[in-house]
Amino acid sequence: MNSKRLTTSLLALAVGIAGFACTNLIVGKKASADGSVMITYSADDYGSYGYLHFYPAADHQPGETRSLYDYETNNYLGEIPEIAHTYNVIGQINEHQLAIMETTFGGREELADSTGLLDYGSLMYVTLQRARTAREAIDVWTKLVETYGYRSEGESITLADPNEVWVLEMIGKGPGRKGAVWVARRLPDDCITGHANQARITRFPLKDPANCVYSKDVISFAREKGYFSGKDADFSFRDAYAPNDFSARRICEARVWTFFNRFCAGMDKYLPYAMGIEQNPEEMPWCVKPDTLVSLNALKQAMRDHFEGTPMDMTSDVGAGPYEAPYRPTPLTFEVDGKKYFNERPISTQQTAVTYLAQLRSWMPNHVGGVLWVGFDDANMVAYAPVYCCSKICPEPYAEKTADPFTFSAKSAYWLANALSNFVYPRYCQLFPELRDARNQLDADFETLQQRTDADALKMTQSEAVSFLTDYTSRASGLMMDRWRQLFERIIVKYNDMAIKPEENGEYKKTAGGDHVPLIRTGYPERFRRTIVEQTGNRYLKP
Repeated sequence: MNSKRLTTSLLALAVGIAGFACTNLIVGKKASADGSVMITYSADDYGSYGYLHFYPAADHQPGETRSLYDYETNNYLGEIPEIAHTYNVIGQINEHQLAIMETTFGGREELADSTGLLDYGSLMYVTLQRARTAREAIDVWTKLVETYGYRSEGESITLADPNEVWVLEMIGKGPGRKGAVWVARRLPDDCITGHANQARITRFPLKDPANCVYSKDVISFAREKGYFSGKDADFSFRDAYAPNDFSARRICEARVWTFFNRFCAGMDKYLPYAMGIEQNPEEMPWCVKPDTLVSLNALKQAMRDHFEGTPMDMTSDVGAGPYEAPYRPTPLTFEVDGKKYFNERPISTQQTAVTYLAQLRSWMPNHVGGVLWVGFDDANMVAYAPVYCCSKICPEPYAEKTADPFTFSAKSAYWLANALSNFVYPRYCQLFPELRDARNQLDADFETLQQRTDADALKMTQSEAVSFLTDYTSRASGLMMDRWRQLFERIIVKYNDMAIKPEENGEYKKTAGGDHVPLIRTGYPERFRRTIVEQTGNRYLKP
């Protein structure tokens, strides 16, 4: 790519990706270790407050309407008629084990239509309230758009139930033209895929409705707009509506590549594609079959990825700072001496408001089988706590009204997790091991508790089990909060004032009189000490 095109691409990235840089990782039921369908979502929006949307199941009277609010601004959009009965929804999952998650790819700017009534957030939650399966959700979603208009930019949507996963990609038709063009593909059960702010469906089967459905004008509209002129069989949704450029590959597709790379050998041949530099590299496939089955824990770890061990590793250069943090301050681009540069964009990033992992299990009744694992910060910095899909209340730490972006509350999972994370970030390599160990232990504890909780719930009537699992969901939120408070207090005390209180057998060392013994003062890590000497020469050399 020439430097002019690279600069243009980066400028577009800096403007366009700031508010919606999310990631979905997707696992078919025959690609998972336990036979569950699993999908993830990091809601990465700078400054957003993380909470769970909650809509209890309800019956509605004729003439009743539902109010719509923009997912990113909370601005009022309008009203649509309610249906007779809506399903229980908590977070990104409903009572039938249907889960819906998204990433925004933007695409051609001229196709955005601000006059449409439904944005992607409204569509997610309205569809969860009205559909029971992934296929049904596609039908509900697309008919809503056709009826009321679509106001968002291009979106990739993951729709999953206990038996199958579909990825729907959609973009509007521009101001004054209601509806959208779209295509949806079913993931083979033995495969994994993902999307991360770039459209990923290229060519697709035109006569295989069991595995691919699309709007009747998805190709003809592209011809009309001058985006495509070849044979129908050669049509690529991505190439027509979200052309690949450097940013699309390096900032977006690289996240999918690193996910594939965790579970599939031979992904190095697609590294030139993910790096975004070569002009005509071999394209990365839409989906791959993993070499090993993906466990629940392995998928959690994939959500914590910073390109470790790859050429895009974020811990190995000066940008990591003295404490070797795999994070960079935003924005993604910066300028030095009139030249444009960029930071890597990993799956795990500090601006995550909430991270989800939906586990959908076909061999259990819906009220037991559907679990939404949640963490209210960057996935690397929190444990995932379980929320059963049948829960009749939203636990206080996860509730919308517990706090907000401008009001700290120690009762909020989001604010408690962020308080700890923001204390750890500046001294990452020193403090993070304590957080990581606590996180991994709590993850393991919750997975062990899940086995016991499932077994107990399966012995009960459905009504008893729903009550039991609702209570368990709330207790689990309390366990997470208690453990994170303890960890926060410990790290504040142990690492106060850039020093470390020494310990022995789990207790702080004290003098006979009960005071602290001399603190450990480590200074900078070895690598950064050498950097100081290299840059300052003999300025600090002790005579």
